[in-house]
Amino acid sequence: MPRPSLARRQALASPTVNTLAIDIGGSGLKAAVLDLDGNLRSERVRIDTPVGTEPSAIVALLVELVRDQPEHERVAVGFPGMVRHGRVLTAPNLGHDGWRGFDLARALEAALHKPVRVGNDADVHGLAVIEGRGLEMVITLGTGFGTALYEDGRPCPHLEISQQPFRKGETYDQQLGNAARKRIGNRKWQKRVLRAIDNLQTLTHFDRLYIGGGNARRLSVELPGLATIVDNLAGLSGGAKLWQLPTTAAMP
Repeated sequence: MPRPSLARRQALASPTVNTLAIDIGGSGLKAAVLDLDGNLRSERVRIDTPVGTEPSAIVALLVELVRDQPEHERVAVGFPGMVRHGRVLTAPNLGHDGWRGFDLARALEAALHKPVRVGNDADVHGLAVIEGRGLEMVITLGTGFGTALYEDGRPCPHLEISQQPFRKGETYDQQLGNAARKRIGNRKWQKRVLRAIDNLQTLTHFDRLYIGGGNARRLSVELPGLATIVDNLAGLSGGAKLWQLPTTAAMP
């Protein structure tokens, strides 16, 4: 990503800087303007995600979605897949091959005329809720299954755990996503979630687990003592925190 001009760097350092946060999900495109602490400065806006649509058309939809948002100095985007240096590597739930290799940060910078940072949506979600001590993990339960890890408040390199084998020859995404929940019902789906949590504890030995995403509210089973359900609004509010990370940490 090109280095901002001196004037822009000074603006981004201002204590009054606002961030336009965009959350690209498998079911919805959401946006709001945040203050420096991640508090909403505007009403959240949302439209359904047109799954299967080419990336350039999604960018155009996002421009329309945020047209009436208040003034802001920068943009933060949570994206449902692997992102590196603003470029999409995977987008398993958006249904279009054009996402692979698409430079989303550059496309949005050109369209919105603001500096843009893009991160995995679970990574962004977690920035709003972690405490910054020990090894903390986030899982998101929505259209698919997302994960993020942090050590003492620093994001670890993103791992696409969602695309790894989970059970019966299917991935975490396939077994825990919303389509699977609808097919098997909440009771069986919750048992799978508990099994996934147990697997991830064995894998990472996390100190705390935060569960977000639109389907987190559907969990009625007793969760492990280390687990906490968090507000799905964190998918947006973490955008302000994304801009507080060093560049190398924000976009590895």
